[in-house]
Amino acid sequence: MSRLRLLNLLLRYFLQGLLVAGLLTPAPIAAADKLVALYSAHAVPYAMPWVAEEIGAFKKYDLDFDFVYIPSSSTATAALLGGIGVVNAVVNGSTDLVLIGSIKNYMTQSILAKPGITKLQDLKGKKIGVTRIGSNTHYFSVQAFRRAGMNPDKDIIFMQTGGDAQTLSALFTGNIDAASLLPPADARAIAQGFRYVIYGPDQAIPYAAATITTRRSLLERRPQVIGKFMRAMAEASKSMHRDKELVLRVMQKQLRIKERSILEPGYETDIKVMEPKLEFAPQALQSMIDEVAKIAPRAQEIKPQDLIDRRYLAEMESSGFFNQLWADKR
Repeated sequence: MSRLRLLNLLLRYFLQGLLVAGLLTPAPIAAADKLVALYSAHAVPYAMPWVAEEIGAFKKYDLDFDFVYIPSSSTATAALLGGIGVVNAVVNGSTDLVLIGSIKNYMTQSILAKPGITKLQDLKGKKIGVTRIGSNTHYFSVQAFRRAGMNPDKDIIFMQTGGDAQTLSALFTGNIDAASLLPPADARAIAQGFRYVIYGPDQAIPYAAATITTRRSLLERRPQVIGKFMRAMAEASKSMHRDKELVLRVMQKQLRIKERSILEPGYETDIKVMEPKLEFAPQALQSMIDEVAKIAPRAQEIKPQDLIDRRYLAEMESSGFFNQLWADKR
Protein backbone atom coordinates (compact mmCIF):
# COMPACT_ATOMS: atom_id res chain seq x y z
CA MET A 1 0.00 0.00 0.00
CA SER A 2 1.51 3.38 -0.99
CA ARG A 3 1.90 6.04 1.67
CA LEU A 4 -0.38 8.43 -0.24
CA ARG A 5 -3.09 5.79 -0.53
CA LEU A 6 -2.74 4.99 3.17
CA LEU A 7 -2.99 8.63 4.17
CA ASN A 8 -6.08 9.07 2.04
CA LEU A 9 -7.54 5.97 3.68
CA LEU A 10 -6.84 7.34 7.15
CA LEU A 11 -8.46 10.64 6.35
CA ARG A 12 -11.45 8.83 4.87
CA TYR A 13 -11.89 6.78 8.03
CA PHE A 14 -11.18 9.75 10.32
CA LEU A 15 -8.24 7.92 11.88
CA GLN A 16 -9.91 4.74 13.02
CA GLY A 17 -7.40 4.18 15.75
CA LEU A 18 -3.84 4.43 16.93
CA LEU A 19 -1.47 1.66 17.88
CA VAL A 20 1.53 2.98 19.77
CA ALA A 21 0.83 6.03 17.76
CA GLY A 22 -0.54 3.48 15.30
CA LEU A 23 -3.87 2.77 13.64
CA LEU A 24 -6.24 -0.17 13.97
CA THR A 25 -8.73 0.08 11.14
CA PRO A 26 -10.52 -2.17 8.68
CA ALA A 27 -8.69 -2.31 5.36
CA PRO A 28 -10.90 -1.04 2.53
CA ILE A 29 -11.04 -4.36 0.67
CA ALA A 30 -9.88 -7.31 2.76
CA ALA A 31 -10.94 -10.28 4.81
CA ALA A 32 -12.71 -9.71 8.11
CA ASP A 33 -9.52 -10.17 10.08
CA LYS A 34 -7.44 -7.58 8.25
CA LEU A 35 -5.94 -4.86 10.45
CA VAL A 36 -3.67 -1.94 9.64
CA ALA A 37 -1.58 -0.06 12.20
CA LEU A 38 0.58 3.04 12.15
CA TYR A 39 3.60 3.81 14.26
CA SER A 40 5.68 6.96 14.32
CA ALA A 41 9.03 6.18 15.99
CA HIS A 42 11.68 3.52 15.63
CA ALA A 43 11.91 2.48 19.27
CA VAL A 44 11.68 -0.66 21.40
CA PRO A 45 7.99 -0.44 22.44
CA TYR A 46 6.94 -0.10 18.81
CA ALA A 47 8.68 -3.38 18.01
CA MET A 48 5.86 -5.31 19.68
CA PRO A 49 3.92 -6.05 16.47
CA TRP A 50 7.16 -7.14 14.79
CA VAL A 51 7.79 -9.53 17.66
CA ALA A 52 4.20 -10.79 17.39
CA GLU A 53 4.84 -11.54 13.72
CA GLU A 54 8.16 -13.23 14.51
CA ILE A 55 6.67 -15.60 17.10
CA GLY A 56 3.70 -16.46 14.87
CA ALA A 57 1.07 -14.76 17.02
CA PHE A 58 -0.74 -13.10 14.12
CA LYS A 59 -0.91 -16.38 12.25
CA LYS A 60 -2.10 -18.14 15.41
CA TYR A 61 -5.00 -15.70 15.76
CA ASP A 62 -5.75 -15.59 12.02
CA LEU A 63 -4.88 -11.91 11.63
CA ASP A 64 -3.67 -10.30 8.43
CA PHE A 65 -1.76 -7.39 9.92
CA ASP A 66 0.09 -4.48 8.30
CA PHE A 67 2.35 -2.17 10.33
CA VAL A 68 3.25 1.08 8.58
CA TYR A 69 5.65 3.84 9.61
CA ILE A 70 4.33 7.39 9.30
CA PRO A 71 6.58 10.20 10.62
CA SER A 72 5.13 12.16 13.50
CA SER A 73 4.99 15.26 11.32
CA SER A 74 2.39 13.63 9.11
CA THR A 75 -0.78 15.63 8.66
CA ALA A 76 -2.82 12.46 9.09
CA THR A 77 -1.37 11.58 12.50
CA ALA A 78 -0.47 14.93 14.02
CA ALA A 79 -3.79 15.36 15.83
CA LEU A 80 -3.72 11.93 17.42
CA LEU A 81 -0.05 11.18 18.02
CA GLY A 82 0.32 9.89 21.56
CA GLY A 83 -2.27 9.73 24.30
CA ILE A 84 -2.67 13.50 24.56
CA GLY A 85 -4.47 13.38 21.23
CA VAL A 86 -7.23 11.33 22.86
CA VAL A 87 -7.56 13.92 25.65
CA ASN A 88 -7.76 16.72 23.08
CA ALA A 89 -10.42 14.81 21.17
CA VAL A 90 -12.56 14.40 24.29
CA VAL A 91 -12.15 18.08 25.16
CA ASN A 92 -13.37 18.94 21.68
CA GLY A 93 -16.44 16.76 22.05
CA SER A 94 -15.32 13.55 20.34
CA THR A 95 -15.67 10.53 22.62
CA ASP A 96 -15.12 7.82 20.00
CA LEU A 97 -11.35 7.53 20.49
CA VAL A 98 -10.37 5.19 23.31
CA LEU A 99 -7.26 3.60 24.79
CA ILE A 100 -7.45 -0.21 25.09
CA GLY A 101 -3.95 -0.98 26.32
CA SER A 102 -0.75 0.67 27.45
CA ILE A 103 2.73 -0.54 26.56
CA LYS A 104 4.72 2.10 28.41
CA ASN A 105 3.60 4.49 31.17
CA TYR A 106 6.83 6.42 31.72
CA MET A 107 8.90 8.51 29.36
CA THR A 108 12.36 7.32 28.31
CA GLN A 109 13.44 10.22 26.13
CA SER A 110 16.68 12.02 26.95
CA ILE A 111 18.22 15.34 25.95
CA LEU A 112 21.65 15.14 24.36
CA ALA A 113 24.16 17.79 23.28
CA LYS A 114 27.87 18.34 22.72
CA PRO A 115 30.14 17.65 25.72
CA GLY A 116 30.49 21.36 26.56
CA ILE A 117 26.81 21.52 27.54
CA THR A 118 26.49 19.82 30.91
CA LYS A 119 23.19 21.03 32.38
CA LEU A 120 19.81 22.11 31.12
CA GLN A 121 20.46 25.72 32.10
CA ASP A 122 23.27 25.77 29.51
CA LEU A 123 20.59 25.41 26.83
CA LYS A 124 18.84 28.70 27.61
CA GLY A 125 18.19 30.52 24.35
CA LYS A 126 19.36 27.58 22.27
CA LYS A 127 17.65 25.37 19.70
CA ILE A 128 16.31 21.99 20.84
CA GLY A 129 15.23 19.46 18.24
CA VAL A 130 11.93 17.61 18.76
CA THR A 131 9.97 15.58 16.23
CA ARG A 132 7.14 18.08 16.40
CA ILE A 133 5.41 20.43 18.83
CA GLY A 134 3.00 18.34 20.89
CA SER A 135 4.88 15.09 20.33
CA ASN A 136 6.27 12.91 23.11
CA THR A 137 9.77 14.32 22.57
CA HIS A 138 8.39 17.84 22.99
CA TYR A 139 6.31 16.93 26.04
CA PHE A 140 9.31 15.28 27.72
CA SER A 141 11.51 18.30 27.07
CA VAL A 142 8.91 20.70 28.46
CA GLN A 143 8.59 18.66 31.66
CA ALA A 144 12.38 18.33 32.05
CA PHE A 145 12.96 22.08 31.69
CA ARG A 146 10.13 22.87 34.10
CA ARG A 147 11.65 20.53 36.69
CA ALA A 148 14.93 22.41 36.25
CA GLY A 149 13.19 25.67 37.13
CA MET A 150 13.14 26.98 33.57
CA ASN A 151 10.31 28.33 31.42
CA PRO A 152 10.35 26.27 28.21
CA ASP A 153 8.03 28.75 26.48
CA LYS A 154 10.54 31.58 26.92
CA ASP A 155 13.93 29.98 27.57
CA ILE A 156 14.05 27.40 24.77
CA ILE A 157 13.65 27.47 20.99
CA PHE A 158 12.01 24.21 19.95
CA MET A 159 12.72 23.12 16.39
CA GLN A 160 10.38 20.64 14.70
CA THR A 161 12.29 18.08 12.67
CA GLY A 162 9.64 15.55 11.61
CA GLY A 163 11.20 12.38 13.02
CA ASP A 164 14.06 10.88 14.99
CA ALA A 165 16.24 10.42 11.91
CA GLN A 166 15.78 14.07 10.99
CA THR A 167 16.50 15.13 14.57
CA LEU A 168 19.76 13.19 14.53
CA SER A 169 20.72 14.72 11.21
CA ALA A 170 20.05 18.23 12.51
CA LEU A 171 22.11 17.48 15.61
CA PHE A 172 25.03 16.08 13.65
CA THR A 173 25.10 19.02 11.24
CA GLY A 174 24.86 21.64 13.98
CA ASN A 175 21.47 22.98 12.93
CA ILE A 176 20.26 22.42 16.48
CA ASP A 177 22.15 22.67 19.76
CA ALA A 178 20.56 19.68 21.49
CA ALA A 179 18.01 16.98 20.79
CA SER A 180 15.27 15.11 22.60
CA LEU A 181 15.70 11.49 21.57
CA LEU A 182 14.29 8.05 22.30
CA PRO A 183 16.37 4.89 22.46
CA PRO A 184 17.97 3.68 20.23
CA ALA A 185 18.45 7.09 18.55
CA ASP A 186 20.20 8.37 21.67
CA ALA A 187 22.83 5.64 21.35
CA ARG A 188 23.56 6.81 17.81
CA ALA A 189 24.19 10.31 19.13
CA ILE A 190 26.43 8.96 21.90
CA ALA A 191 28.44 7.07 19.30
CA GLN A 192 29.09 10.39 17.52
CA GLY A 193 30.45 12.07 20.64
CA PHE A 194 27.32 13.69 22.04
CA ARG A 195 26.49 13.35 25.71
CA TYR A 196 23.42 13.24 27.93
CA VAL A 197 22.48 16.63 29.33
CA ILE A 198 19.72 14.81 31.13
CA TYR A 199 19.03 11.07 31.13
CA GLY A 200 15.27 10.79 30.85
CA PRO A 201 14.57 7.53 32.68
CA ASP A 202 16.02 9.05 35.86
CA GLN A 203 13.25 11.66 35.71
CA ALA A 204 10.49 9.00 35.96
CA ILE A 205 7.98 11.26 34.20
CA PRO A 206 4.61 9.46 34.11
CA TYR A 207 2.92 9.56 30.72
CA ALA A 208 1.02 7.10 28.54
CA ALA A 209 3.92 7.15 26.11
CA ALA A 210 3.07 4.05 24.08
CA THR A 211 -0.56 3.08 23.88
CA ILE A 212 -2.96 0.96 21.86
CA THR A 213 -5.76 3.25 20.77
CA THR A 214 -8.78 2.76 18.53
CA ARG A 215 -12.40 3.89 18.14
CA ARG A 216 -15.26 2.74 20.31
CA SER A 217 -17.32 2.32 17.15
CA LEU A 218 -14.70 -0.06 15.78
CA LEU A 219 -14.80 -2.08 19.00
CA GLU A 220 -18.53 -2.46 18.60
CA ARG A 221 -18.25 -3.55 14.96
CA ARG A 222 -15.28 -5.91 15.31
CA PRO A 223 -14.88 -6.84 18.99
CA GLN A 224 -13.63 -10.38 18.37
CA VAL A 225 -10.98 -9.25 15.88
CA ILE A 226 -9.60 -6.57 18.21
CA GLY A 227 -9.70 -9.12 21.02
CA LYS A 228 -7.51 -11.47 19.00
CA PHE A 229 -5.14 -8.60 18.26
CA MET A 230 -4.85 -7.83 21.97
CA ARG A 231 -4.01 -11.46 22.73
CA ALA A 232 -1.32 -11.35 20.06
CA MET A 233 0.10 -8.21 21.68
CA ALA A 234 -0.01 -9.88 25.10
CA GLU A 235 1.99 -12.82 23.80
CA ALA A 236 4.49 -10.49 22.14
CA SER A 237 4.83 -8.52 25.37
CA LYS A 238 5.73 -11.67 27.26
CA SER A 239 8.31 -12.59 24.63
CA MET A 240 9.83 -9.12 24.77
CA HIS A 241 10.24 -9.34 28.55
CA ARG A 242 11.62 -12.88 28.49
CA ASP A 243 13.79 -12.96 25.35
CA LYS A 244 16.13 -10.03 24.80
CA GLU A 245 17.95 -11.81 21.98
CA LEU A 246 14.68 -12.22 20.07
CA VAL A 247 13.90 -8.51 20.37
CA LEU A 248 17.39 -7.47 19.28
CA ARG A 249 17.27 -9.85 16.33
CA VAL A 250 13.88 -8.52 15.23
CA MET A 251 14.97 -4.89 15.55
CA GLN A 252 18.20 -5.56 13.67
CA LYS A 253 16.13 -6.95 10.83
CA GLN A 254 13.37 -4.35 10.81
CA LEU A 255 15.51 -1.27 11.43
CA ARG A 256 18.54 -2.53 9.47
CA ILE A 257 20.81 -1.70 12.39
CA LYS A 258 23.53 -4.29 12.84
CA GLU A 259 25.30 -2.83 15.89
CA ARG A 260 24.17 -4.35 19.18
CA SER A 261 25.88 -1.41 20.88
CA ILE A 262 23.15 0.81 19.41
CA LEU A 263 20.14 -1.42 20.11
CA GLU A 264 20.95 -3.14 23.40
CA PRO A 265 21.07 -0.01 25.64
CA GLY A 266 17.66 1.00 24.33
CA TYR A 267 16.21 -2.40 25.11
CA GLU A 268 17.62 -2.32 28.64
CA THR A 269 16.18 1.17 29.17
CA ASP A 270 12.69 0.62 27.80
CA ILE A 271 11.98 -2.90 29.03
CA LYS A 272 12.23 -1.67 32.64
CA VAL A 273 9.19 0.56 32.18
CA MET A 274 7.19 -1.45 29.65
CA GLU A 275 3.97 -2.94 31.04
CA PRO A 276 4.10 -6.78 31.01
CA LYS A 277 0.30 -7.06 30.85
CA LEU A 278 -0.41 -3.88 28.88
CA GLU A 279 -1.98 -2.27 31.94
CA PHE A 280 -2.77 1.40 32.41
CA ALA A 281 -1.29 3.61 35.13
CA PRO A 282 -3.73 6.27 36.43
CA GLN A 283 -0.93 8.78 37.00
CA ALA A 284 0.23 8.40 33.39
CA LEU A 285 -3.27 9.23 32.16
CA GLN A 286 -3.73 12.05 34.66
CA SER A 287 -0.50 13.74 33.58
CA MET A 288 -1.86 14.03 30.03
CA ILE A 289 -5.13 15.47 31.29
CA ASP A 290 -3.28 18.01 33.44
CA GLU A 291 -1.14 19.12 30.51
CA VAL A 292 -4.11 19.68 28.21
CA ALA A 293 -5.93 21.49 31.03
CA LYS A 294 -3.22 24.17 31.02
CA ILE A 295 -4.59 25.44 27.69
CA ALA A 296 -8.08 23.90 27.73
CA PRO A 297 -9.58 24.17 31.24
CA ARG A 298 -12.46 21.88 30.24
CA ALA A 299 -10.01 18.99 30.42
CA GLN A 300 -10.18 19.23 34.21
CA GLU A 301 -13.59 17.55 33.97
CA ILE A 302 -12.07 14.44 32.34
CA LYS A 303 -11.21 11.43 34.50
CA PRO A 304 -8.63 8.80 33.53
CA GLN A 305 -11.36 6.17 33.27
CA ASP A 306 -13.08 8.30 30.61
CA LEU A 307 -10.19 7.64 28.26
CA ILE A 308 -9.94 3.86 28.49
CA ASP A 309 -11.78 0.62 27.77
CA ARG A 310 -10.34 -2.30 29.75
CA ARG A 311 -12.61 -5.00 28.35
CA TYR A 312 -9.77 -6.98 26.75
CA LEU A 313 -7.37 -6.59 29.66
CA ALA A 314 -10.13 -7.64 32.07
CA GLU A 315 -11.07 -10.64 29.94
CA MET A 316 -7.47 -11.85 29.68
CA GLU A 317 -7.14 -11.54 33.44
CA SER A 318 -10.46 -13.16 34.43
CA SER A 319 -10.21 -16.00 31.92
CA GLY A 320 -6.81 -17.02 33.24
CA PHE A 321 -5.13 -16.19 29.93
CA PHE A 322 -2.51 -13.96 31.53
CA ASN A 323 -1.76 -16.49 34.29
CA GLN A 324 -1.34 -19.32 31.80
CA LEU A 325 0.73 -17.17 29.45
CA TRP A 326 3.20 -16.04 32.09
CA ALA A 327 3.34 -19.45 33.80
CA ASP A 328 4.94 -20.79 30.63
CA LYS A 329 8.67 -20.24 31.22
CA ARG A 330 9.51 -20.15 27.52
